[in-house]
Amino acid sequence: MTMRPLAAAYLAALAISLAACQDGTLSGASTRHLTPVPPQTLSLMAQKGMSQSDPILIRAYKKEAEMEVWKRGGDGRYALLKTFPICRWSGQLGPKTKQGDRQAPEGFYTVTPGQMNPNSSYYLSFDTGYPNALDRAKGASGNYIMVHGNCSSAGCFAMTDASMAEIYALARDSFAGGQRAFQFQSYPFRMNSTNFAKYRNDPNVAFWRNLKEGSDHFEALREEPRVGVCGTRYVFGGADAAAGSCNPKVETLVAEKRERDNREIAELVAKGTPATRVVYEDGSQNPVFRQQGATAFASLGTTEALPYDPKEFSRHHLGEVSRPETLAAGGREIEVDAKGQPVVKGQPMMMASAEPPIPTRAAAAAQPKKVEPRINGFAKQEPAPEPAKPAAPARIMVADAEGDPAAYKKLLGNLFGGSPAPATPAADAATVPVVASAEPAKAQRAVPPAKAIAATTAKPTVKPAPEAAKIEPRKGSSGSEVSKPTGRSAAVAQTGAVRN
Repeated sequence: MTMRPLAAAYLAALAISLAACQDGTLSGASTRHLTPVPPQTLSLMAQKGMSQSDPILIRAYKKEAEMEVWKRGGDGRYALLKTFPICRWSGQLGPKTKQGDRQAPEGFYTVTPGQMNPNSSYYLSFDTGYPNALDRAKGASGNYIMVHGNCSSAGCFAMTDASMAEIYALARDSFAGGQRAFQFQSYPFRMNSTNFAKYRNDPNVAFWRNLKEGSDHFEALREEPRVGVCGTRYVFGGADAAAGSCNPKVETLVAEKRERDNREIAELVAKGTPATRVVYEDGSQNPVFRQQGATAFASLGTTEALPYDPKEFSRHHLGEVSRPETLAAGGREIEVDAKGQPVVKGQPMMMASAEPPIPTRAAAAAQPKKVEPRINGFAKQEPAPEPAKPAAPARIMVADAEGDPAAYKKLLGNLFGGSPAPATPAADAATVPVVASAEPAKAQRAVPPAKAIAATTAKPTVKPAPEAAKIEPRKGSSGSEVSKPTGRSAAVAQTGAVRN
């Protein structure tokens, strides 16, 4: 009887370990959280008229894999202090909706001193605050989504240990200066006109436009937006938004920025900017970590000076990079139609049919009759028809924002020059429709032997209808794959570490 409570406790711990990204704690006390802000960053603060105790605000961009730390000056306006490359994030662009989907969250979150973990198993970390009020209103599940070191992500934002130590120190000093909490803004990409013109047909675009409202407030005023929730939408503004107003006042500078951006988006679309969607194997990382050498960073897509030194970060020890095999291809932009479905040369992508369509009985009767060759008054015997090949599925289905994000890649990998990713039971069941088997046509009667007298006019023959390929959904209780921890991750599992 004494074993039952122990078994129940073990099962509960196991369930939690498979559900989230909590990084646990080290077995002994650590002094990592006392690491001072680097002298170079202190010098940068002095150049920009900032102090260590000034409040901070952090912004993260998944597609660009960058994290910015902003500081508020004496005039109450924020200015960019430093940009750090993100070493690893997982999943796809889009919000986190359920526990175990490997998605890094998107939205506006609050981080307090109690969410800082000085004894993290992933060097140092802080909890982003997911799920927030909006996530809960939408029924999202999951918790313990962190920003941490060790470059390993299963739903978190993973940095190098050195970057995490610096970000942690900046937050620590701001808390020591009197800041009670800092805002963590997480975006799928930079909220500019070019990106919104490209991703205008993505299933998540309505949510992203809502995020842009908060981003516009910050960028136009350089003030932290007050955030409220009305139904399943964010509302942004000043004190009225904080007080719960669903129609807060929009400042003039913010309204002007929105109008200007909307005009730019319309112009880009009118010029023929294709609507696209980005598909990843499993998230990505900043290009500075993928290749060595200063000439390897043309993939960043800009000729401007980088806010960080590629040579510096290419020398960093990245730790146990999660799922490195998924990083080689990077994100692939696929053109989509107005419904978010992939297209090729302006047409919806359809699988080629293996056989021509079978004519109906009426169509077959209307076709000209075929006269069979005769030998000495007898019908010539024809060889038996070959068995029909199964038809391919009629249409590719694409996972939407509520489905398994990796399913988009699984279905499109063989069409875009890559091998399809291994299927997971729940993802396949959610994204691949079961194709009903075609009704088999009546078998063609055997041709009579040569000695039999054939009819003067032969009836048209119809090949048996091919059966459509059946795609049976595999059984599975979860769409996530769980692998056994190794190395440093094994130590995390032993200390109650949880990943999402």
